[in-house]
Amino acid sequence: MNLNKLVMAILNLNQILFSMLDHKLIQQGMMKKVESQMYKSIVEDNDKDLDAVKKKKYDWSIALLHRALMNINKGYISRYVLKNLSNSFLGGAFHSDKAAYRSFSDEYKLKYGVKPPSFLVISPTQRCNLKCSNCYACSDAKTTPHLSYEVFDRIVGNFRNNAEGRFVVISGGEPLMYRDGEKTLMNIFEKYNDVFFMFYTNGTLIDEEVADRLQKTANAVPAISVEGYEKETDERRGNGVYKHILKAFDLLRKKGVPFVVSVTTTSANTPLLLSDDFYKFYFDEQGASFMWQFQLMPIGRGKSAFEMVPSPADRLKLYRKWEQMLKKDYPIADFWNSGTLVNGCIAYGRSGGYVYIDWNGDVMPCVFVPYTMDNVNRLYTENKPLRTALQSSLMVNGRNWQDKTQHDDPKHAENLLMPCSIRDHYQNFRSNILTDESHGTDVEADAILKDKEYYDHMVMYDKELEKLTKEVWQNEFLRSEEVAP
Repeated sequence: MNLNKLVMAILNLNQILFSMLDHKLIQQGMMKKVESQMYKSIVEDNDKDLDAVKKKKYDWSIALLHRALMNINKGYISRYVLKNLSNSFLGGAFHSDKAAYRSFSDEYKLKYGVKPPSFLVISPTQRCNLKCSNCYACSDAKTTPHLSYEVFDRIVGNFRNNAEGRFVVISGGEPLMYRDGEKTLMNIFEKYNDVFFMFYTNGTLIDEEVADRLQKTANAVPAISVEGYEKETDERRGNGVYKHILKAFDLLRKKGVPFVVSVTTTSANTPLLLSDDFYKFYFDEQGASFMWQFQLMPIGRGKSAFEMVPSPADRLKLYRKWEQMLKKDYPIADFWNSGTLVNGCIAYGRSGGYVYIDWNGDVMPCVFVPYTMDNVNRLYTENKPLRTALQSSLMVNGRNWQDKTQHDDPKHAENLLMPCSIRDHYQNFRSNILTDESHGTDVEADAILKDKEYYDHMVMYDKELEKLTKEVWQNEFLRSEEVAP
């Protein structure tokens, strides 16, 4: 069961969800029916995944559904916004007509040699009004590279029209600082109102006007970055930032616009993320609908900050915490620890995954793989489509590794607790995926390739992580399959 099918298990129940809103007295009974249908779709009718993987997907889906209903009942998500999100996210981004999309995807592969990615991640500007320590994007207020609006619009439009793409993630830099002439990010949201957008933001620029436009378009959800509470957030992001974030939360709640909380996990804030109180605050008190966790990657300004990277031992603790919090209806996804939800690595333009395009137009396998062989500006100048980049040896090598270790035989997949091609398998990444023709997208990325100390750090981390997680994978995933009735 891939990412699309997992989400569709929830999305097919859209009409039931609206019925539950109209009949609150029977919500509990209807919820049991919903859970039963989801269990059948995700677990019983899924003959591809390992049993333990199926159960993780079910737990996450139930937590997401329960949390959404809680926030709707509290008035944090308006009926108008919910209806429009249902059209863009539920009906469009994950293709309500699955048979038609499968047919399209198969035809696309026959024609172009590869299935289309399920979503794009675009960073239209490197500029940011903050200067966070260890920023992967090396952003600040003076960095000016950005995509022209013409190219930005063409990327989204071609993905929508030619690849049936209805899900686009916007990153940065600070996306709300994007401007090309009179055009801003909001113009993209408004033009493509049947596309679902999630955009990562520091939250400081979400004012009444921005909140009003998000409420009106109702197809874009902000993912607001925090580092912990006020102390931790302001230490990394700047004095007073946290107060702006809380104000943004309040505005979005009042407008009925759902929001996501995004956390960069470091060795410093790991103890907070291992406590229940952290999740209670952001979900129960502040009204978050979802939480992303991104463990600090040693790239960009953080390329030498190995002491800030969560240790392999802490990463395993965070995995256990993730398991516990799903059971308590806290929908969390860790970009590394939650690999079981999406059957491993989602980079390299795989079906069910994505490609990344930055402010210079460089096309990369992933936000955290800062190497490229193609540039969308050059491709468009040569009258070539973006899909050309999917055929580069860098992308093909990455997908071949995914298929061999994770996707071709899901019931015998290698350790999905180590899903990342670069973070968790650095030696293989350098030897078998990265090509001589690839180059870094910044000076830091190129410098890393010549740094033996960096290489040794990465490889040592991976070996230690493998020792800690191999037994968990074998005992709780592979062997549980052997004894399952």
